[in-house]
Amino acid sequence: MYTCIEEKDILFFKKLIGEKYVLLEEEACEQYTRDHTEDLRFCPQIVLLPSNPEEISSILIYCNERLICVTPRGAGTGLSGGALAIYSGVLLSTERLNKILKIDTVNFQATVECAVINEELQQAAIKEGLFYPPDPASKGSCYLGGNVALASGGPRAVKYGTTRDYILNLEVVLPTGEIIWTGANTLKYSTGYNLTHLMIGSEGTLGIVSKIVIKLIPYPAKNMLLLASFNSPAMACKAVAGIFMAGCTPSVCEFVEPYAFSLSSAFSGLSFVIKEGIEAYLLIEVDGNDEDTIMLECEKISEVLASFECADTLIAYSSEQKEYFWKLRRTIGESTKHNNIYKEEDTVVPRGELPSLYKGVKEIAARYKLRTVCYGHAGDGNLHVNILKDEHTDHYWNNEVKEAIREIFRLCKSLGGTISGEHGIGLVQKEYMTLVLDAVNLELMRKIKDAFDPNTILNPGKIF
Repeated sequence: MYTCIEEKDILFFKKLIGEKYVLLEEEACEQYTRDHTEDLRFCPQIVLLPSNPEEISSILIYCNERLICVTPRGAGTGLSGGALAIYSGVLLSTERLNKILKIDTVNFQATVECAVINEELQQAAIKEGLFYPPDPASKGSCYLGGNVALASGGPRAVKYGTTRDYILNLEVVLPTGEIIWTGANTLKYSTGYNLTHLMIGSEGTLGIVSKIVIKLIPYPAKNMLLLASFNSPAMACKAVAGIFMAGCTPSVCEFVEPYAFSLSSAFSGLSFVIKEGIEAYLLIEVDGNDEDTIMLECEKISEVLASFECADTLIAYSSEQKEYFWKLRRTIGESTKHNNIYKEEDTVVPRGELPSLYKGVKEIAARYKLRTVCYGHAGDGNLHVNILKDEHTDHYWNNEVKEAIREIFRLCKSLGGTISGEHGIGLVQKEYMTLVLDAVNLELMRKIKDAFDPNTILNPGKIF
């Protein structure tokens, strides 16, 4: 289907972007064979590192004419296999497009290149008294372009929303080489179809984002962090809805199983004691600019937690204590992978259905004799389900476990949810798309893909 790269192609790429930025040797390409999805590896024929949208455009025009497939890649922190070169060909890394071009303190906007690291923008914005809230677990290494590609969320989505809520405009290089802006640098937009939002979450299948115009908001300078423990996971999940019903809007509301904290504690070297009988935790943050207001809201939340049989509540007052709890939370995914082969499912349901989702996941796992580690963004109904391989055979892992995943996804659908809240579909979830989308939806998506990429050269084999 796709053309293999020949010597003449290599010479073209070297002339275009410089020999230094054309990688062919196995050792140099090795880091580009994988992302953070399970233990999957695919080797591209060649890795290209362009420095600007014009170079990306020239590469795509050439590859489109030659029918060479191109896999775009950001930092490689994805969890759905979206940046894996499954058909070999060209892997196009955007890593050199890494500049913050402007922070506009009048209009509360930032213009950045696609390979700016999430946390770098956050810190630059804070220096100007501004705030970019989306904060994936990989915020210290993930690129903003990748965040756009996957519509990434994070713990603060419960109050502030996801990446989708902060993108005003995008510079995109289309598979056929045209460079377009998708919208305008305005807070309102009602001028034809919204191509900006179409690009967000499209996982590098419709175009390669090169520049991003981002909305910023005033920075909430103060916060307080609570860690509440429960003897019952069901009561912890129910307490989440109770917090919002009481009129409180925490900036973070995370659900964590004790075993998840045990793993991250051992992995990170942090001492964390799980008291006997504790079966669930909620990590809750309240932020703002007035300490008294924050304290009053925390007191109100504490009253709600007590009404849901909360066993204990710890309060982190100092920045060191807050960092301790956040490190425990943010290293759960990495520590799970360190200890076991695993599959991570990014389930999401309406917030009020979280107790049913958690209970159902555990029942399904028990039937298939699987251990799971569950944690996630309880405030928006997003539960990460890590399924551990343990001593199961490869055959069981690659066949029977898929049936368990199908049951979990059917449960999500029945509860009004879907199969991914923030990790995307990519390679590993595409076989489950028919569980949540009907034929009409999928055909519309395929027609959109065909309109943007008639030769299907860009990130083929993903989503569908």
